Amino acid sequence: METQPSFDATSTTTDSHPDPDGSPPGQGLINRLRSRVSKDIRNAMVDPSVQHSGDFDIVVAGMSQTSRDRVQNFASLIMAVRITTTLVSILLVATSHSNQMPKLAIWTGLVVAYAVVRTLRPIKYSNDVQSLMRVLFEVLFHTVAVVLTGGWESPLVFTLLTAVTVAGLARGYGFSLRVAIATCLTVTFPFVDGAPEAADALIRSTSWSGIVILVAIVAGYARRISGEADRERELALDRLDRLADANSLLFSLHRVTQTLPASLDLGDVLDSTIARIKSLVSYDSVAILLFDEVDAHWEVVRHQGLHVSSRLGPTELPNGLRSAIAKNGVVHISEGMSDKGLSGRAGSGIYTVLEARGAIIGLLAIEHGEENRFVPRDTEVIKGFTAPAALALDNARWFARLRTVGADEERTRIARDLHDRIGQSLAYLAFELDRLVDENESGKSLTEPLSRLRDDVRGVIREVRDTLYDLRTDVSETHGMGEVLEEYVTRVAERSSLVVQIESDKSHRLPLLQEREMWRVTQEALANVEKHAQATAVRIVWRCDGQRAFVDVTDNGIGFAQGKAGRLDSYGMLGMRERAASIGAVLEVVSAPGRGTRIRCSLNPTEVTRQGANDDEQAAETIEYSEIGG
Repeated sequence: METQPSFDATSTTTDSHPDPDGSPPGQGLINRLRSRVSKDIRNAMVDPSVQHSGDFDIVVAGMSQTSRDRVQNFASLIMAVRITTTLVSILLVATSHSNQMPKLAIWTGLVVAYAVVRTLRPIKYSNDVQSLMRVLFEVLFHTVAVVLTGGWESPLVFTLLTAVTVAGLARGYGFSLRVAIATCLTVTFPFVDGAPEAADALIRSTSWSGIVILVAIVAGYARRISGEADRERELALDRLDRLADANSLLFSLHRVTQTLPASLDLGDVLDSTIARIKSLVSYDSVAILLFDEVDAHWEVVRHQGLHVSSRLGPTELPNGLRSAIAKNGVVHISEGMSDKGLSGRAGSGIYTVLEARGAIIGLLAIEHGEENRFVPRDTEVIKGFTAPAALALDNARWFARLRTVGADEERTRIARDLHDRIGQSLAYLAFELDRLVDENESGKSLTEPLSRLRDDVRGVIREVRDTLYDLRTDVSETHGMGEVLEEYVTRVAERSSLVVQIESDKSHRLPLLQEREMWRVTQEALANVEKHAQATAVRIVWRCDGQRAFVDVTDNGIGFAQGKAGRLDSYGMLGMRERAASIGAVLEVVSAPGRGTRIRCSLNPTEVTRQGANDDEQAAETIEYSEIGG
């Protein structure tokens, strides 16, 4: 807590001794007075109405409070008050019979001139020293004019209302009240002292002082309300700007993730990194370690040619890697590798850090059984390789974290699939076993029931196998939507006796993440046909030109009324809509009782030209239910 300078009797006396800091006699007192005056001026510059707290500190932290005119919003009000009080003063002067007319005329002219100047060039207040001086001059000028022309009986007394109004609107309630009290005291003392009737003068002074103070309170309160409104508005605008920035960032991230290659998969990046190192230098063993921020351990994510623990503590790192961390660069050890490498057989090694975002995210160790195996060229090659490798690894790690956001949803979907396809069958088997136990106790023959139970168990095993296979089925860099779709519908046809027609493009691909979501929508639609539609035939159409695509699944099942489509959420419809929305696609559902159901997912929903088809062949939107026996 800062203490104010204290002054006692001894501090104000002058002596011939120098001050303790070696300055000339009396210089310490001058410095303290200067400090006190400077502090008072700084305190005067602090407007309590603009003290910030909470979120507003964040909003105005980067704003320059000295660059904004804080009375600009009140310019019209100040001008109206100034013109009104000036006109009233002129009218009072014109009807005055004062014996000080020459002096009154001069001051009236000055007040009118000042009013004209301030009307053409309104006063500005930017919370700096010059602005404060302008406001104080306004108050002092009108106070002197009133004092010298009759005090509270002066025709110019109304101009004081303009001065205190400006002070209140510029700096708020506290400042305007202090200014008003000081002004009233300045006018009252000489007025009462020179009045023949002191009691009447005191009453008149009290009346006018009350009016001036009341105007100051109103002006200050108006400043406070306006300041709060300004803060709320700026805070709302700042939050709106942040929301807009977040929206733009999320949209850009969404667009980027749609077109990212599969190389952002951490496993793929690690494999490609090892393969690239192998093409650059010859080694016997290699290891990539990534730093785990949770417990400050190093995780060995890839290694070849050596046996090493999957996790290493900071003190468990070999000297070669410690040296690389200390140097924050590449370390080449050509001999004397007794305890400096990961492999006990290492004769030489290259160790380096993997740096991204200005921090070490991992380590790379390359070792060979021979001493002096690596040459300076190998060191330079690895040094140039680590920067892009570290960036690729860091991107893959962050991308993996982003993908885990939907892990709970995916687990729920898998649990639902297991429950729908396997849970009921297992429950049936449990009931059958209980029934067989009861029949065995009653002495009935179990040959036929056991035979049926054996067939049921085989069916459950087949369901488990199909379910796990379906969960593992996915598009990849090497298997596009067309190939995966054909393989999948073959299995569906075999296990469900559905008549399946399929038309698919294989010549063009979408970005992998988009294609995966399109595949999941298609898989869910086929699962609905298989489990709920009671259909005998289904037709699937997949069209893609590399940028636009659609998939169309049409069955001849029982269908449903369009007004009841909301009930399909239990059939995975909600998940399909969310997957379509995640890649900017449109999901359309058309159905009617007894006419089947059609589900179409369109990415950039325009007709895509069929590759390799006849010119007169129409796209999937012309499919009628009757074409598949509906």
